[in-house]
Amino acid sequence: MRIAVLAESREGECRVALIPDAAAKLVADGHDVVIESGAGAAVGATDADYGNVGVAVADNRHGVLANADLVVAVNRPDPADLESLSTDSMVVAMFDPLWRPKLMEPFAAANLSCLSLELVPRITRAQSMDVLSSMATVAGYQAVLTAAQRLPRMFPMLMTAAGTVPAAKVLILGAGVAGLQAIATARRLGAVVEAYDVRPAAAEQIQSLGAKAVDLQLETADSEDAGGYAKAQGDDQQARQQAALTPFVAAADVIVTTAAIPGMASPLLVTEAMVDAMRPGSLIVDLAAERGGNCALTVADTDVVHGGVTITGPTQLESGSARSASQMFANNLVTFIRHLNAQLNPETEPDDPVDPFDDEILAAMLVTRGGQIVHDRVLTALEKS
Repeated sequence: MRIAVLAESREGECRVALIPDAAAKLVADGHDVVIESGAGAAVGATDADYGNVGVAVADNRHGVLANADLVVAVNRPDPADLESLSTDSMVVAMFDPLWRPKLMEPFAAANLSCLSLELVPRITRAQSMDVLSSMATVAGYQAVLTAAQRLPRMFPMLMTAAGTVPAAKVLILGAGVAGLQAIATARRLGAVVEAYDVRPAAAEQIQSLGAKAVDLQLETADSEDAGGYAKAQGDDQQARQQAALTPFVAAADVIVTTAAIPGMASPLLVTEAMVDAMRPGSLIVDLAAERGGNCALTVADTDVVHGGVTITGPTQLESGSARSASQMFANNLVTFIRHLNAQLNPETEPDDPVDPFDDEILAAMLVTRGGQIVHDRVLTALEKS
């Protein structure tokens, strides 16, 4: 295939879909790879680095996209880019189609086959393609570094000639991939860490990282869906959860919230009244800010100060470790492209033609094809929007 790699156009985005080492693997597989000039600059990958591994470098986006069989990017391309693509091209990126289904309509109208990386199924053979988990790892790490820099006290306990400095108390709400990485990072920095997740199975993972699992004594047996994600809770259950969490929130110096439900607004974990109970100088880092936030006072990419408590809602934490994030993203992408290529070009031709998009992984990711939105969950989200 001719694989095109775009420079990211989203403001503040520092990642690149393929770093040179990953691109070299695709070139070795026999693909032609072309990248937009300067695409890797923010992660220290120069045009010469790409050229040295056999990647062609184009000076403009049209030159990158012309005759491309497969376009890869971190975030969805701009609608203006679609004019440069042929109708048999495929686009692979993070489209966020369950939350922003209307933004898929231009891609359908352009007759492109779009595969959304957020929709990689949570099955064993797709784990190495799971960019959501990779990026959540980076976000959880960066969230704690952000907190450590912003909190007006140090994380570890220090015994000095000037007296003993007590350790900071960190509460992690949501123990998915981001939450677990936040726990591990806060522990490495010396904080006293507690964590809560609505899924009972998460308690063992929390404890394995040296944190205390908060037990609210609530019935949460039906809190996890078949894909391993937390399910939305009813209003009564949510109210009981908030009431039970209040003393833990009040005692924390730092709260990192990471709870998310695919395609839905972020669940409300921290109410304004709960923030009122916190000490001045405390900090909340809300990783769910892009979909409304886990805290009632969160505003995306803005600091809100309420009663001396700072609530911050960063939406691009992955760019804080852009090189590592790009390395992980690129490795996921290479694995996916190899799988895609195997489905498009089977080693043996069956007697009856097989649609490559009938494959379990590709079928779960395919959002647009043949001029239409074809993903059932995206169509449902579109009807509700």
